[in-house]
Amino acid sequence: MNPFYFVVQRSVYMVSTLIFFFLLSSVSPSYGYDPLDPYGNITIKWDLLQSSPDRNDVKVSILNFQLYRHIERPGWRLGWDWTGDEAIWSMQGAEATEQGNCSRFRGGQLPHCCEKKPLIVDLLPGAPYNMQTTNCCKGGVLSSMIQDPTKYAAAFQMNIGAANNSDFTMPENFTLGIPGYSCAKPVQVAPSRYSSDGGRRWTQALGTWNVTCIYSQFLASTSPKCCVSFSAFYNSSIVPCPKCSCSCQGLPGATCVKFGETPSLLQQIKDPNQEPPSLVRCTQHMCPIRVHWHVKQSYKEYWRVKITVNNLNTMKNYSQWNLVALHPNLKSLTQVFSFNYEPLYQYGYINDTGMFWGIQYYNDMLLQEGESGNVQTELLLRKDQGTFTFREGWGFPRRIMFNGDECVMPPPDQYPRLPNTGHGAKFSLSVIFFSLLLLIIMC
Repeated sequence: MNPFYFVVQRSVYMVSTLIFFFLLSSVSPSYGYDPLDPYGNITIKWDLLQSSPDRNDVKVSILNFQLYRHIERPGWRLGWDWTGDEAIWSMQGAEATEQGNCSRFRGGQLPHCCEKKPLIVDLLPGAPYNMQTTNCCKGGVLSSMIQDPTKYAAAFQMNIGAANNSDFTMPENFTLGIPGYSCAKPVQVAPSRYSSDGGRRWTQALGTWNVTCIYSQFLASTSPKCCVSFSAFYNSSIVPCPKCSCSCQGLPGATCVKFGETPSLLQQIKDPNQEPPSLVRCTQHMCPIRVHWHVKQSYKEYWRVKITVNNLNTMKNYSQWNLVALHPNLKSLTQVFSFNYEPLYQYGYINDTGMFWGIQYYNDMLLQEGESGNVQTELLLRKDQGTFTFREGWGFPRRIMFNGDECVMPPPDQYPRLPNTGHGAKFSLSVIFFSLLLLIIMC
């Protein structure tokens, strides 16, 4: 063998290894690409409407372009870093949580906020009319694109200026104040256009910048938030959520409430500006949300599934909850009872993923743990000739997501199986056949 061959082979191996580690190191572990919603993000749009040497009028819009992931209370808390000594002189549609030190501004009216790193929150519903703007005053709540496309946006306006009358510069280091979201740097885009006079005249912003924020479940929580259990009419066993799906009893910080007990008064104290603490019922899986998928019935041309979502969190109601399921037979879904449903065509013609959510004023609120802490529905699906089967766990979903977070699934080898009567019958016939053959040989 030519020794030059080994030298070339070793060099190619070393180069390939270096390229692999370079690509591995260049990918951020916090990146939140979602294959079920590949274009989903929250965009912060910053429009410069008017500009002068001492003051600038700005409109800020927060747009939730995610198909099924929404923002519930306490809502978004937008933050950024000024690059100079800017201050917010007035605001409409939102407010800063702190005024800060405004001593550098002498005489006259003081600014609304002088913080170097302001934190902005949405106004609550029912705010005074002179403080409102279009798409404001929702308490920071943003719906997803599918669930309620009329409530996916928030907006506010502000007048900003600096003590040294410097030109306008875009702030940096944007944050949404929601666990799991990370924001990129501002990017200047084509100026926004606005219609007036019944659409006969168009005006446009002096400049527009977009800040894109994406969600990562790994950044949001170090442990999962939901799990899935299975059962079927053809098998008496129930496949529970995997043990320690979200946490394990006895671990530090893994507190839970035993059945029959209620949370103490100290645990029930809630800060309206913060997410309520997760205090779940003591279970083997320790998840606040459990989704149960039950294959209920089989007909000649259809089959029926029952889905139950249990809230085991003793401290929290889930408003505008939603459930995303991936199953190959969803393309033949005929009827959904008690839930809204919308297929997700994230890859064009492929229709194996769908989103379920509650009916407004009926079951769109998943109450905290208790007798009413569950919602359920039934699905009627048509049997596709050539693909439908109950064998090998085909009747169960491939993925389940609750409020955009991946749920822990049971291992495939534990799925409920069909009764294996055919194998026993073949075995008995084989034993009889060989017994007769042996008897004939001996005779």
